[in-house]
Formats: sequence, structure tokens, C-alpha cells
Amino acid sequence: MGGQYRITGDKFPRMRPARRRGRLAFVAVACVAVLTVLGWGTWQLIGVFTGGDEAVAATGKCRPGATQARASAAPAAAAVPKPGQVTVNVLNATTRKGLAQQTADELKKRGFRIGEVGNAPKDLDKKVRGSGVLLGPAASVKSTLPVLGAQLPAAERRTDAARKGAAVDLVIGDGFKGLAKPADATAALARLSAPREAEAAAAKGC
Repeated sequence: MGGQYRITGDKFPRMRPARRRGRLAFVAVACVAVLTVLGWGTWQLIGVFTGGDEAVAATGKCRPGATQARASAAPAAAAVPKPGQVTVNVLNATTRKGLAQQTADELKKRGFRIGEVGNAPKDLDKKVRGSGVLLGPAASVKSTLPVLGAQLPAAERRTDAARKGAAVDLVIGDGFKGLAKPADATAALARLSAPREAEAAAAKGC
């Protein structure tokens, strides 16, 4: 043959079309995608059959028994006591007579239990410049003191680790002008309960 091709032996040259690189690249990408999907599916199956929480988190679904396991593992949120579960000693550290009794009567109307009503001890008498001091045992810092604090938000809160019993003191100071309005106190109590209810709901659900 003449022209471009010249036969020099007893074999003819093999005529091949040019490789299509684009098609090969597409096939390679498709293979990688298929392998990825297969690997992810295998991992999911392993997690489901072994009961792993990782597979549950990846699928976004609750596996049977997961709710009960989370509820038992998470510490129970302490319930905020109601006013009827809180005993308050109302003590007057001012020179205004009858202030402790008036305040105790108002707290009783709002559902609180009233303990001692009288003058403040010597270490506090005529020494409280603000609206008041709320004093209770160490355990009251996240329970009864906040509930009482909803009635007098500006009061200082203190705890005494050596104090016995569950009662808390409301020591009225010179800056006392009255308890919070009932509507404001009720709203403050509702805000105290809301975070605990949200934690309880999260422990029950997924």
C-alpha cells in the first residue's frame, strides 16, 4: 500500500480508533460512587445488627429501647418545688414594726407555708441595706431559694452549709418596698419550671 501506511512484513497493522478518555473517566467516577454507597450501607447494617447508637444517630431514627436507655442513663432533673412545699421564716431587720407579719400574710396568700415570724437575729438586725436576704441550707440554692426569690427578685441569696432543715428565711431589709406583683411572681415561677420540663421531655423522647 502506498501513502501513509507501508507494509514491511507479513503482518498487517492493527487499525484502532482513538481512546475515549471522557468515557473512561465517567466509568471511574461511577465506580467510586457505587463503592461509597455500598460501604455506607454496610456500615449502617453493622450498626443496626450490633445495636450501636452510632447507626441510630446517622439515620436520625430511634431504635427500640433507645428511649429507655437514655432515660436511665441521664440524671433525673430535680423538680422545682411548689410554694406550698416551701416553709418560710419571715424576719424583720428594719425598725418598721409589723412588717414581718404583713409580709408573712401576703406570702401565705400566695401559697407558701409560714414558719417563724419575728425580728431578725443580731448578726442581721438593722444591717440589711437592700430589699432583703434569702437564707437557706446548701441544698436550697437550686430549689426553694429560687422559688422564694420569685417573690422578691432583688433580695440577696445566701446559703449556710451547717444549717439544718428545709425551711428558708426571708430577712426584710431597709430597702424593702413590698413583694413582687403576683403576676410577675407567677411568670418567674413558670420560667423556673420550663427548663426542667424541657429536660424531662428530652429524656422521654428521641
